[in-house]
Amino acid sequence: MANFDETFDFVVVGSGGGSMCAGLVCRQAGKSVVVLEKTDLLGGSTARAGGVMWIPNNRFMKRDGVEDSFEKGATYLDAVVGDHDDTPGATKERRHAYLREAPEMLEFLIGKGIQFNRAPYWPDYYTNSPGASEAGRTVLADLFDINQLGEWKQKLRPNKFQMAAPIVEAMSLPLIRVSWKARWQATKVVLRTIGAKLTGKHLVTAGAALQARMLQAAVREGVDLRLHSPVREVIVEGNRCVGILTEKDGKPWRIKANLGVLLNAGGFAHNQEMRDLYIPHTRKEWTHAAPGDTGDMHKEMIRIGAWMAQMDEFVGNQMALPPTDPDPAGMQGNICKPHAFLIDQTGLRYMNEGGSYMLFCQGQLERHKTVPAVPSWLIVDSQFMRRYMLCETMPGTAKPKIWYESKFLHRGDTLEELAAACNIPPENLRATTEKFNGFARAGKDTEFGRGDSAYDRFLGDYTHGPNDTLGTVEEGPFYAVQIVPGDVGTYGGVVCNSNAQVMKPDRSVIEGLYATGTTTAGVMGRAYPGAGCSIGPSFTWGFVAAKHAAGLGNSGV
Repeated sequence: MANFDETFDFVVVGSGGGSMCAGLVCRQAGKSVVVLEKTDLLGGSTARAGGVMWIPNNRFMKRDGVEDSFEKGATYLDAVVGDHDDTPGATKERRHAYLREAPEMLEFLIGKGIQFNRAPYWPDYYTNSPGASEAGRTVLADLFDINQLGEWKQKLRPNKFQMAAPIVEAMSLPLIRVSWKARWQATKVVLRTIGAKLTGKHLVTAGAALQARMLQAAVREGVDLRLHSPVREVIVEGNRCVGILTEKDGKPWRIKANLGVLLNAGGFAHNQEMRDLYIPHTRKEWTHAAPGDTGDMHKEMIRIGAWMAQMDEFVGNQMALPPTDPDPAGMQGNICKPHAFLIDQTGLRYMNEGGSYMLFCQGQLERHKTVPAVPSWLIVDSQFMRRYMLCETMPGTAKPKIWYESKFLHRGDTLEELAAACNIPPENLRATTEKFNGFARAGKDTEFGRGDSAYDRFLGDYTHGPNDTLGTVEEGPFYAVQIVPGDVGTYGGVVCNSNAQVMKPDRSVIEGLYATGTTTAGVMGRAYPGAGCSIGPSFTWGFVAAKHAAGLGNSGV
């Protein structure tokens, strides 16, 4: 039996989405809780991300008269995720438990003073599937003055989005050259930023706003939050998890958990060895996940004999690698704009450039099995460069010289010159371009269906006709950028039941051991039904785990 240095009722490993939510549940139940973060900053990958949650049948949909129900959400997930032998984390039981618990989790957080709202329009990613919501089920935290955190401000992982604008508002800004609505949004952002500075505020958005609000509540409610506290071992006696081995001041420190341990330590996005084993042809340099995402708890779960599944899946997000930015650049907002299409290394277009970013990267890796497609090429013309942003540079502006010198951005006065620069067969690029231009003029992509769904059109340009996403690529000079299957995190791990309890391959549970987030085999299986389908489940299963451990069952808190 282990000798413990300290005791808490509930121990949470990792500080990403769901950790502080679980902590708040335990504190309301009168239980002691500690959150252990191995890095020097709190918030995990959630703090770096868009910070939205996909929550069907939420209160804001009801407020705004947007039709939804448990039944409609179930119909949608049953159609998009489905039942498959290789996705045991996404059973119908778990999917339906998520649909029941996610709105309750949201209500609990609102009751704790966390301010949320819904995105006015953010379609589900498979809007042509039964049960889909075109208006969208995505919830986001309101902007937050991070100065309210006091000394904790410096302990929250920063977000790349530095605008004083809700993430859904910021998504309209790439249309600033073609839309008066986007220009008005930009004006509002500028005025809001000036107003904040004049009043001594520092407004943050997206995942930073979500996790800052959660951190504020966790500190207020007495959750013990510790940095530089890597967990080295999950201590199991018999068939029960009784605590963990961590570090304190650089020395081994054993913490006993009276009620349970929740694993929310992320995935293995920054572990190249594990990526090569489970998700070949992907690189750790292509991820947006937090640097602590190194698979520690995955390896620990394998060691203790937990059931692991869906390890070959990840939340793919198409990326480019500009030499002027230390982080990869998300390209979904570029690829489905008019005057652009994607090709493999032979010059052939091979899929709909729109739709779910996870589906996009799955398609890219599938293509690469038979035809070189990692990286692929985004082909655009001068119309695109005048009208739309590219890797956060303004439309119509000269691109950095280093982009050309480093071969990140290729340019050709003709398609043949561009093909030569990219080592693409010129006849293939010419034929693909002419075929695509025919679709653009007709306003209908009869080959891959780009623009047929509301979500495709959401990614496009609503000022452009006859199709929001299709525009000819015919005006030189022409340009090409390499696109890789990046990600915002891996999507496989330990299999849990509907109480978020960790299971063994025989489907028995390890008592006292829970998991959430990308430490688990995701409840969405191999699909990404809508914006926030990793953060929403992370929060929800953290909520469920804490309720179960505290003996609250499904009766709420």
